[in-house]
Amino acid sequence: MKTILPKGFQASGVASGIKKNGKKDLGLIFSQAPARVAAVFTKNRVKAAPVLLDKERIKRGVCRAIVANSGNANCCTGDQGMRDVKAMAAFVASGLGLSEELVLVSSTGVIGEPMPIDKIEAAVPDLTELLSTDGVLNFARSIMTTDMLPKVVTRQGQLDDQTFIVTGVAKGSGMIRPDMATMLCFICTDAEVAPDLLQNILFAETEQSFNRITIDGDTSTNDMVLIMANGLSNIKIEHQKQHKYFQRTLNEVMTTLAKELVKDGEGATKFIEIEVKSAGSDHDAHQIADTVANSSLVKTAFFGEDANWGRIIAAVGRAGVPVEPAMIDIYFDDVMMVKKGLGCGKVAETAVTNILKKNQFSISIDLHMGNCRATVFTCDFSTDYVKINADYRS
Repeated sequence: MKTILPKGFQASGVASGIKKNGKKDLGLIFSQAPARVAAVFTKNRVKAAPVLLDKERIKRGVCRAIVANSGNANCCTGDQGMRDVKAMAAFVASGLGLSEELVLVSSTGVIGEPMPIDKIEAAVPDLTELLSTDGVLNFARSIMTTDMLPKVVTRQGQLDDQTFIVTGVAKGSGMIRPDMATMLCFICTDAEVAPDLLQNILFAETEQSFNRITIDGDTSTNDMVLIMANGLSNIKIEHQKQHKYFQRTLNEVMTTLAKELVKDGEGATKFIEIEVKSAGSDHDAHQIADTVANSSLVKTAFFGEDANWGRIIAAVGRAGVPVEPAMIDIYFDDVMMVKKGLGCGKVAETAVTNILKKNQFSISIDLHMGNCRATVFTCDFSTDYVKINADYRS
């Protein structure tokens, strides 16, 4: 469906001058009514100033605005970084006539550089003035770094003959192996959801979406997923049936965004679904899928369109969970490449090589050890990935 914001939400994005290229780098999402809020943050022990601030403010369970910038991570910036993140919130709060505690902050970009707080202060009047129900794409562009495309997804749900909307915005193209979420993701809904329930649902769906993707095996210092629920649709999520329906709608938004992040991975030319099935436990299945999906050797073979299944089975074997090599089958799409731990020969290899020429395919690893399964989405490693990251600060 068309990308729209839920009732009572507005967004904007402007160029404040943080980025050298003059592109949008400062964005704002605003709820006209107090919104319940929940979040999931990075598990990286090195945390940016916005993460530290938001972890405290999120305990109130309510907020009205999220201000986000790209081009500067405000991480490893010491006491000045904390003063700057509080100042960002204060500028926006003043412009909107809000209490500072109702404003959350997010940043992405280069680590260790002082935040040009004067540029942000100068840009906030335009940022608040340009707030609009049609401003979500401008916001999405304002949080991009190496992303090629803005990422916005809207889904509509209906309960008791009334409609609610869930819209998510995400950024991320590299430094992604989420250990909670992705680089940045902001979700808005006009459904009414109690804070504890909202937190539980967000955590569960993060595990099934953003924690099932990888681009390069790195977890950022700034990762966060935030959701705001302002209740202006007059739909209150209360009983179990409503919980499940709302959760499915949220899952659609988050899973779609997660896949878009992988497809837009830095230098990526291929989108790959890694499925592990017939595992002894959910943990084992996820551990193996994640190990294969993060293997540099596997990912470079995908880029080179090399049917090197040995790299895949080797990754399975080093995942740190029990497997029986002589029981493993491996499929590329619907072509069996490995049967009971042995290669299926040149005819199969030729067929698999043709599959690898596509820009999207799947790998299925059947362990024949149980009834559990897991899926992780990944991309290939190309020469452009190295070039992009070698030049990131320049």
